[in-house]
Amino acid sequence: MQKYDETQIQVLEGLEAVRKRPGMYIGSTGPKGLHHLVYEIVDNAIDEALAGYCTEIDVRILPGEIIEVSDNGRGIPVGIHPTEGISAATVVYTVLHAGGKFGGGGYKHAGGLHGVGSSVVNALSEWLELTVFDGTHEWYQRFERGNYHEPIKTVGDVKPGKTGTTVRFKADTEIFKESDVYDYETLLLRLREEAFLNAGLVITYSDERGGFSEDEDRFVKLHYTGGIRQFVEHIETVRGLTPLAGEVIYLAGIDPTANESDTSCEIALMWNDSYNEVVMSFANNVYTPDGGTHEVGFKNALTKAVNEYGKKFNYLKADEKFAGEDIREGLTAIVSVKLADCEFEGQTKGRLGNPEVKPFVDKLVVEKMSVFLEEHPEEAGKILEKCTGAKSAREAAKKAREAARKKSQMESMSLPGKLADCTEHDPEYSELYIVEGDSAGGSARQGRNRKFQAILSLWGKMLNVEKARIDRVYGNEKLMPIVAALGTSIGEDFDLAKLRYGKVIIMADADVDGSHIRTLLLTFFFRFMRPLIDEGHIWLAQPPLFKVSRGKKQRYAFSDEERDMYISELTAEGGKCDVQRYKGLGEMDPDQLWETTMDPERRTMVKVGLDDAIKADEVITILMGDKVGPRREFIEKNAKYVSNLDI
Repeated sequence: MQKYDETQIQVLEGLEAVRKRPGMYIGSTGPKGLHHLVYEIVDNAIDEALAGYCTEIDVRILPGEIIEVSDNGRGIPVGIHPTEGISAATVVYTVLHAGGKFGGGGYKHAGGLHGVGSSVVNALSEWLELTVFDGTHEWYQRFERGNYHEPIKTVGDVKPGKTGTTVRFKADTEIFKESDVYDYETLLLRLREEAFLNAGLVITYSDERGGFSEDEDRFVKLHYTGGIRQFVEHIETVRGLTPLAGEVIYLAGIDPTANESDTSCEIALMWNDSYNEVVMSFANNVYTPDGGTHEVGFKNALTKAVNEYGKKFNYLKADEKFAGEDIREGLTAIVSVKLADCEFEGQTKGRLGNPEVKPFVDKLVVEKMSVFLEEHPEEAGKILEKCTGAKSAREAAKKAREAARKKSQMESMSLPGKLADCTEHDPEYSELYIVEGDSAGGSARQGRNRKFQAILSLWGKMLNVEKARIDRVYGNEKLMPIVAALGTSIGEDFDLAKLRYGKVIIMADADVDGSHIRTLLLTFFFRFMRPLIDEGHIWLAQPPLFKVSRGKKQRYAFSDEERDMYISELTAEGGKCDVQRYKGLGEMDPDQLWETTMDPERRTMVKVGLDDAIKADEVITILMGDKVGPRREFIEKNAKYVSNLDI
């Protein structure tokens, strides 16, 4: 037995804990964590803006994957800290839980990591350079992997009154081994959100790495005086949606029960002609994807206000009411609250927990939304007509769902006829291939491992659920076999615990038609079986494009580059080689399909993930919606980056 005593207890000094367990502080050491470093430094500048001292922030990606963030705020204090005996600026960048966000009067509203962000970025950087302008002098200090050799020092005078902070850093490749390359669009999305949420703030953003086409301008000035009203307009425009009526509705107020106006809320909302809702909530500029008390208060109050109006003006009978989902069909809304002390739930701050926020937001929305509806009867009429249509569709879907349940019970939960099931019944060890076409389905059935691989063949044109309400999904002959095979049901009845296969693999041809089928299926899973994607159950098979052979030797290529490489390899050994271009899965015999696409030892698959659900929602709306313009623009913009436009 291994010895375990007091000598085994480790104490990690300074920032060692961060470098030892970086995922605890930034979520991961993959691309998401890498970009999180930038967010933390930008959030510190945003906090200065929230406090009323910063009007401009400049963010740059420099050659060598170096990030530079500058602001014209007050500048981090450089004086000697009373207890630490070193500069306060040095303390901020080297001591965890040190900063001006703990009630000491530095910040009333703050969205950063509350004293952790700066030091964590420093700890996970190969090097970091801090420059502070205090109105008289310029101060400078350099850190390497969180440590410093020289204290902060003055390096010159500045123009009187010039204040601010500049941070320049390079992420440490010892930590970020997967990649240290920043994605321009990912950072742009976050910075644009920040600019919308802080009306009047100017954020300039530039990519100075080079290597992109001359017609691609990677300098942008983000400045929105309309704030979150423009945020809603931007979402609607990007998605190619048609507003239902009027302009963006704006609701705002301050909690009279809070001290010194510490709690405020602003909400912008607009309905459009789609069937999907987009509600984004923020607390002190921090996006809360899992909602929280502010979002619950908004949704409950909106439902109450619209129902009261509907009954008052005879859109509803006395015993009728709209469900929340009826009212939010086609709704785009931004909910932003500012608090003195945010209580976030979970490691990644995904949900706001402050209980006092719910009644405040609820009261604000009920009062102001009721006034808006009564003062704008024409717009109110169009909104209520939209709600009525959604209510009818929901009721029709309920009847269809009940009919589907009775049918399933009558048929003893029979599985679809096109399903070739496997013998393994443990979802952890079984997988379902969804294959388009009888020919490819036949090859897959013959080539599979019957123990753990099931095959479901699809045929004909599939329903685009982006253009359909849920009542059209029930009973659809193309989609319901998938639902029956998976066993989870859909929509509000979805139950992940009933999933029959741990991996659900979409296997389609490597061409435009195959890409379209994949996108239709992904749209269906995203809209009606979302947890399958969230929990990592959806995969994309990667069939080869070419077979390169000479004599008994053969190679399968998944790209033009691989094909050329194998051609060179085989011809170098002597003689001409044959190249076969696979036009579809049906051209492969069962053995080839197993060897290239289905054998767990040799296949290549891509897991479908949603790191940014809002962005994925946006892409699906663009690709599968009615508007041709936004779809063409998206494809033209992204075609040079990806071979297939899969989500």
